[in-house]
Amino acid sequence: MTQGTNLKGKVAVITGASSGLGERFAELLSGAGATVALAARRTDRLAALAEKVNAAGGRAITVKLDVNDYDNVQGAFAEVTGKLGGVDILVNNSGVSRQARITDVTPEDYDFIMDTNTKGAFFVAQAAAKEMIAKGKAGRIINIASVAGLRVLSQLSVYCMSKAAVVQMTKAMALEWARYGINTNAICPGYIETEINREYWSTPGGKKLMEMLPRKRVGEPKDLDGLLLLLASDEARFLNGAIIAADDGLAVT
Repeated sequence: MTQGTNLKGKVAVITGASSGLGERFAELLSGAGATVALAARRTDRLAALAEKVNAAGGRAITVKLDVNDYDNVQGAFAEVTGKLGGVDILVNNSGVSRQARITDVTPEDYDFIMDTNTKGAFFVAQAAAKEMIAKGKAGRIINIASVAGLRVLSQLSVYCMSKAAVVQMTKAMALEWARYGINTNAICPGYIETEINREYWSTPGGKKLMEMLPRKRVGEPKDLDGLLLLLASDEARFLNGAIIAADDGLAVT
């Protein structure tokens, strides 16, 4: 898929594109020919990524997006449609987490996680689907859930709840939007090393956790490349409502 996928003529919106998986997804879809709209709150990081994409021969625009601001979400998608003519692919990637025992979770912790991971993801997908439906365009919505939506991870209760909601949200959207030619699927990554958590994996706690994983290793962002390209492509026309774990076997342990 990484060599043959052709997304030329497609417009892809990637949320949380300022770092980590979002940054990788943006470069990957651009490399496959898509015009990419890079969306996040940190516009300085977006500008640097857009420059990199454009220098490599792709086309990228930046859009300031706070998934917790409903009006901003509507405005961001209107901006993308105005500049690029519509939305064909959404990678619904923004997400946050905080580690705490259940007895220590505060209302602020709860709202911080649920507002971004569940409510924010819902209204971002809704905005993308509205644009697709209004234009009469078939589309691809790829929700980035987590293995935490399929099994419980220690001291991540609210995060697990939020990602389990994304799993059910994906299925509901797939059912409701199928008639419009919109395929909605979810990727549930396991532990992936990114710039945010890289130092953790060299700590005693990180090493202990790695030893508990099925193959005693964590993934790299590139390990999701083939799956993301498949779900974004026309070859995924019969994949709708799929919840796919990309976790090196963690979900089945």
